[in-house]
Amino acid sequence: MRSRTAAATAAAATAALALTTLASGPAQADNPNNSKKMTQAVTVENVHAHLQALQDVADANDGNRGAGTSGYEASAQYVERTLRDAGYTTQRQDFSFIYEEIHESSLTEVSPDARTVDGTPMSYSQPTPAEGVTAELAAPTTAIGCVAGDYAGADVAGKIALVSRGDCSFAQKAVTAKAAGADAVIIYNNTTGALNGTLGGVEPDSAPATGVTQDEGKALLAKMATGPVTMKLVLTKTLEERQTFNVIAETDSGRDDNVVMLGAHLDSVGDGAGINDNGSGTAGILETAVQLGKVNKLNNKVRFAFWGAEELGLLGSDHYVADLQENDPEALADIATYMNFDMIGSPNHIIGVYDADESTYEAPVEVPAGSAETEDVFTDYFDGIDQPWVDTEFSGRSDYSAFINAGVPASGLFTGADGTKTPEEAEMFGGTAGIIYDPNYHTPADDISNINMDALDIMSDAIAHSTITLAQSTKAINGKSSRGKSGQPAPTVLPDGLEAA
Repeated sequence: MRSRTAAATAAAATAALALTTLASGPAQADNPNNSKKMTQAVTVENVHAHLQALQDVADANDGNRGAGTSGYEASAQYVERTLRDAGYTTQRQDFSFIYEEIHESSLTEVSPDARTVDGTPMSYSQPTPAEGVTAELAAPTTAIGCVAGDYAGADVAGKIALVSRGDCSFAQKAVTAKAAGADAVIIYNNTTGALNGTLGGVEPDSAPATGVTQDEGKALLAKMATGPVTMKLVLTKTLEERQTFNVIAETDSGRDDNVVMLGAHLDSVGDGAGINDNGSGTAGILETAVQLGKVNKLNNKVRFAFWGAEELGLLGSDHYVADLQENDPEALADIATYMNFDMIGSPNHIIGVYDADESTYEAPVEVPAGSAETEDVFTDYFDGIDQPWVDTEFSGRSDYSAFINAGVPASGLFTGADGTKTPEEAEMFGGTAGIIYDPNYHTPADDISNINMDALDIMSDAIAHSTITLAQSTKAINGKSSRGKSGQPAPTVLPDGLEAA
């Protein structure tokens, strides 16, 4: 899952997307054509086997599956091979992006105390010179450092600016610090936990930027109040344009003017295997695709998307939607709803559903009509099996962002990332209150040993249920029905004895 502030724009793609189809073949003996059959068919053991395969890929490819790397290519080949074995044809949709690889990164306090400081470089940050930046800390007059006026009266020329997270993007803070004369900027969090931030794109006129915790920021400010504090930031890296891709496949049967779409990002961060984020969502929809391939007839087509470069700012899903908007707007309008699955096996999990009806959280984005009804597919299922669940903010923080911005209904599932578990949530789901849902989020520890199998099982079944349910009818979402096996729209007046799907 991308960090909260991630945003970037993919370069123009060099290949257009072609629709893919499920190859025709003999009817399967096991025809999981309803929720009960499909949730039984999608087993947590099979989902976990896909996760093991992705872990093996990372282990064989420098420990990660990031966009533009051999690990991503091998992950895609595994997904494609699995889909082909289930009868699908797959299509790669190419696009370009900025590849980033850090060669050396460190943050140290030189004086008054000589010590190493935990800092996380901002994605897309400008590099430091090879020898790093060694300078005195200085704070803007207004802690957030968003505009030039925030530095009025502050002397930061040739120094390292220390600013607070909040009110504007990290990119704006880094640009403003550079304009004020700072040689680098340290941004401290305004909440608990590490700060894994991104500038959202290359900003040539920005200061090298790194993030630290709120506690570290406060401690440095307290030291500065008693005398000069000297820090050293080293950040050497490669920034270059590379190619990556989405993997798309869809069923053959079902209405092609009423497509049910679900997706999960396939890439990891560059600093780990990304087995929860987002091998878990990938594995969940992959196994659902495998089992859906055994269904004899579907009323609505189902399209599966495995997104590239989500961790770099939702680039793959943004490109997919932008490509449809420009080249095939009718195909975009034919998407009945989009369901997103990003992190479904968090070790300190919740069972979260995107709050499209805003019953708990006011959404910071426009919520398309039909999204609340898509949410109901999940919540009604959980209620029906007496599974506790909670709302999570409908924030656009993952790959459903481009869809909702284009007016496509959406919802999804989430077991938690860098938020902190409440006592009430611990009572509902177990685990530990007061720590984050996934302590391994965006770290090398996000590996298969830290997947919560109960969460993975619950969420995989919910994916299975929602997929087969909407494959048979989206009437509650958009009023569309089909007459069943024909995959054609239902007539206004149905013949005697025939019911709409």
